[in-house]
Amino acid sequence: MNRPIYTLEDDLKKRLKNPKFKKEWEDSEAEYQLACKLIEARLKKNLSQRELAEKVHTSQAAISRIEAMHGNPSLSLLKRIAQALGTKIQISFS
Repeated sequence: MNRPIYTLEDDLKKRLKNPKFKKEWEDSEAEYQLACKLIEARLKKNLSQRELAEKVHTSQAAISRIEAMHGNPSLSLLKRIAQALGTKIQISFS
């Protein structure tokens, strides 16, 4: 049987036609970028969420929430995370 393939991109294109969904999608960009960069930096250092949390003096759940885009971390926490990962925070408005 040859069924048409329905991809994630197809689904996203369809959903983005809904103005409410499109607004929510665009509004979540900062959280998405933060989550991606944090996961990338953590994995580059071969750290688990728990190990990073210990270095930052926070809970594994706090790291998990940020990575799942459910957290609202303070600048202070982000600075501690950056220091633990040996990186710097860059903020821009565009």
